[in-house]
Amino acid sequence: MSKPELPGWRWGPFTFRLPFYHTKLYWQEAFQGLFVAAATGLALVPLMMEFFGLNFAEAIAVSMIHSTLIASAVIVFGEPYAPGWVTPALPLVLAYVLGGYDEPVLRWQAMTALSLNFAVLLIVLGISGLGRKFVIWLPDTLKAGIILGAAIAALKRVFIDDADRFLLQQPIAITLACTVCLIFAFSLPMQKLKEKYKLFAKIGALGLLPGFIIAAVVGPLVGEVTYDIQWGILIPPVGDAWQQISPFAIGWPSVEMFLQGIPLAIITYVILFGDMVTGNEVIREGLTKRNDEHIDINPTRTHLSAGIRNALMAVSAPFFPTQGAMWTGVQVIILQRWKQGAQAMNSLHSGLASYYMMGIPLLFFLLPLLTGLQPLLGVALSLTLVLTGFACAYVAMSIPTNNTSRGTVVLIGAALAFFAPWIGLTFGVIATIVLVGWDRNPAAIPDEE
Repeated sequence: MSKPELPGWRWGPFTFRLPFYHTKLYWQEAFQGLFVAAATGLALVPLMMEFFGLNFAEAIAVSMIHSTLIASAVIVFGEPYAPGWVTPALPLVLAYVLGGYDEPVLRWQAMTALSLNFAVLLIVLGISGLGRKFVIWLPDTLKAGIILGAAIAALKRVFIDDADRFLLQQPIAITLACTVCLIFAFSLPMQKLKEKYKLFAKIGALGLLPGFIIAAVVGPLVGEVTYDIQWGILIPPVGDAWQQISPFAIGWPSVEMFLQGIPLAIITYVILFGDMVTGNEVIREGLTKRNDEHIDINPTRTHLSAGIRNALMAVSAPFFPTQGAMWTGVQVIILQRWKQGAQAMNSLHSGLASYYMMGIPLLFFLLPLLTGLQPLLGVALSLTLVLTGFACAYVAMSIPTNNTSRGTVVLIGAALAFFAPWIGLTFGVIATIVLVGWDRNPAAIPDEE
């Protein structure tokens, strides 16, 4: 008989687990989290500096708030997932916000509207239990088109929209980083090498880190990266950032912004729900090896916790969609060690809390690490988008079951990537009905606890 879940302090449907008291620190996960989270969590800094009017320190402050809210999913709300961005939606969001608004203030307001729309959607669908029914009701062709739209938008942002700012500035470093990560994450020949040699398996388990390290080493050798490491402690200027981004300081979004953002909130929800389903199945598979710990899978709690985090982000550091349910790669890495038994990791919650460094955002105060990473943040952003594009593309193309559906998926993906979200979504619905029919699959989502 399985034991109860790791104890904590219950509050409503949530469980607060105090770091070092309820959860143990595992240095292996903490070390990975420090550098991998640094490479990805700070990837938005160049965008915030280039398009949203912030300086480096202010952008760091905003990223610190994002990371703290992300870590709260594990520590404050008791979620059994490694939280992260709703990454496939990011390129669609950037295309909408950067293409539709010219001034930083308007862009921040648009991000606030998107985040609040998403928060309301999550809370309503979570409390009512309509979330599962909504996603089952959507046809497979439309779902696949949404995911492929994210793939096209991601690659378009790297190779066309922002190529002169990132790719053309550091072509060798970015190309090497992307190549290494694509090979270790997706290459079929590499999968065989991982099965045969432990060294390749260990390198692959580090996620983005190997490609990032190669870019960090090769970049200076080819003149694409120049380090200016500064020593000391940085106190992120949260107050200064607040004055430039919070709706309490710059004003609230217009009704039009809220209405225009609804299609993107729906699109993002479809993607997030897919993450939740994936997370549940990965945990269930792990529980076949660990019958000594109960992991509570609670979709309502996940909806509510993500909704609350998005609402808090909307009024403090609005940048949608940085508050999602699960970071798939990290979830799999932590579960791999958890499945080895209690001697390797006493609880899944301990492993998750360790990866997020027990919710203590030390990274954002360490000036040497921040300034050392600064010239590599364009690499991190490009790497994140390229891997997102590749992963979304193969997921999207695996869903259609006939050639008409595949062609329709490509049309929908292109419409979402190149036009406003409401136009792309409207086109997607019409194209699905006319070309394929409402091809929903009521058995697509496994039962949940």
